[in-house]
Amino acid sequence: MPERTRFVVVGGGVMGLAAAWELSRRGERPLVLERFARGHTRGASHGATRNFNNAYAEEHYLDLLTRARTGWDALGEVEGEPLLRLHGLVSHGAGATLGGTGGGLVEVERRLRERGIPATLLDPADAARRWPGMRFEDTVLHSPDAGVARADATLRELERRIVAAGGEVRWETPALGIDEDADGVTVRTDGGAIRAEVVVAAAGAWTKALLTGIRLPRLTVTEESPAHFTPREPGSPWPSFNHFVTPGTWPAPVYGMPTPGEGVKVGFHRVGDEVDPDARPFRLDAHAEMLAAYVREWMPGLDAGTAAPISCTYTSTDDDAFVLDRRGRIVVGAGFSGQGFKFAPGVGAVLADLALDPAALAAPAFRLPA
Repeated sequence: MPERTRFVVVGGGVMGLAAAWELSRRGERPLVLERFARGHTRGASHGATRNFNNAYAEEHYLDLLTRARTGWDALGEVEGEPLLRLHGLVSHGAGATLGGTGGGLVEVERRLRERGIPATLLDPADAARRWPGMRFEDTVLHSPDAGVARADATLRELERRIVAAGGEVRWETPALGIDEDADGVTVRTDGGAIRAEVVVAAAGAWTKALLTGIRLPRLTVTEESPAHFTPREPGSPWPSFNHFVTPGTWPAPVYGMPTPGEGVKVGFHRVGDEVDPDARPFRLDAHAEMLAAYVREWMPGLDAGTAAPISCTYTSTDDDAFVLDRRGRIVVGAGFSGQGFKFAPGVGAVLADLALDPAALAAPAFRLPA
């Protein structure tokens, strides 16, 4: 006889764990299945830090960010420190057209202020005085209520809370297939079948292979290789940052953040080679020379010769929009396009809504193709 439970969450990265935590907060006891061991580096959730970037103009992202912030606040402190380090974010660059509104950073500042989120436009000279390790040529948007999320600590805390509420996270248990019928869903594993009322699929780079019966948007898996660089002046102030470079000058926009004990992370956004997630080369030098050249030109406070590259994956939709929807008894969370971690508690809440209520809907921008 198959094992039976009400909710199975496939994927033990931050999105799957956030969905399971939210289900547990609502009185459920979800079972999470993760294909790799605890602490693995094969997906998109590992590492010490992720950018907590609130520089959005789109209403659906700002709504989701508001819901996420409620979740982050509920998680509170872990190991004596908040999971969010709010040291501020600066966004700058001639290529800034955030939100598709045509207004760039000025429009983002207006949208943030409308929601009561602190935001200030600075001239380049003022910004350079505040953050002397960076170079600015255009208007700078400063968002003080932003910074970084402590990624590894977040995963540990989500698992702790799921288990404390009676749920389970089962590591090294790949889902081999998901089969829906009129009475429920069967998840096939090497250890046998598991029957559930609803399955939440948050499988990251493995989503397409797992959900063969659902019409998904194109999901492209790439291997990205940002790097940590050592500051020249220990103790110098570093914000998180977005640099929307002039088109044609660098391969892509640049993001980054300080990671205590490791340096300042700098990376090009979504420039990696497309890969098979089961056969990744873990190549670290794909853009190393270009990234060091960028640091020399734009980040004089970092030693460009100290790059310590890291590898992670993006699973991206063509327009970078998330997928949050339900088909039958299967809930889908996918396509977070290298910008999802900060939204995780909000995404988890939406996925829980969809799992508990077949009539629930995410924002139109996040829904599956009809």
